Amino acid sequence: MQAGGPMLRIHSQDDDRSNRLLVSLATYNERDNLAGLIAAIHDHAPGAEVLVIDDNSPDGTGQLADELKAADPRIHVIHRPGKLGLGTATLAAMRFAIENRYQFLLNLDADCSHPPRYIPALLQGMADHDVMIVSRYVSGGVAENWPFTRRLISRSVNLFVRLFLRLPVRDASGAFRCYRVAKLRETRLDCVRSRGYSFQQEVLFRCHQAGCRIGETPIIFENRKAGASKVNLRESVRSLSMLGWLGLRATLGFEKYKAA
Repeated sequence: MQAGGPMLRIHSQDDDRSNRLLVSLATYNERDNLAGLIAAIHDHAPGAEVLVIDDNSPDGTGQLADELKAADPRIHVIHRPGKLGLGTATLAAMRFAIENRYQFLLNLDADCSHPPRYIPALLQGMADHDVMIVSRYVSGGVAENWPFTRRLISRSVNLFVRLFLRLPVRDASGAFRCYRVAKLRETRLDCVRSRGYSFQQEVLFRCHQAGCRIGETPIIFENRKAGASKVNLRESVRSLSMLGWLGLRATLGFEKYKAA
């Protein structure tokens, strides 16, 4: 299976990652963040393997990822020919994890807004969940230095997905999550249509359809450390339109639910 790029298979001595963690990072112009982020990941999860999926970043992120890979066998890299979107990158990571038989896939944004110090809490939650989300909107969670308009949009989107997609979560927008790979095998990833920022809500919806037990742990969400945000008005409108289409299908009964 492939999603927006080549599927690479990793071979180890026994070729069995059934008890191992893969951390995925989708990158586009994140050279200033990448090395420090991977080091922080390994500070909190020393045995984790890291998959960098780079969309031909003009700032040399992909080249740096190759240099880090050459120095550390825990790092793997997929190069894609251009900016193909966050959704396809995450799908590629999911399929990579499935093909290579990892136990858990944990996804972080590469802009350092997702501090790796929360990784242990996510993994602890996986003891009795199939998807764990680091959440801004449960007790103890907060988004630092967000303007009112961004807070309003975020809250509105999350209210929409709770009401119309029936997702039992407070924060369906964040990408900082851990998935049980065995349940991803049962999830209809082929049905996912979102390729931009609505991907996070839709893939959670598909996981819920597959019967995944979903949990949340609080985060203090921080602004990116370096680089510029990829969010723009065009992508926001496209994502809201996609969620509206999915919500309409769910409301009319075209999307069937499987109780978790």
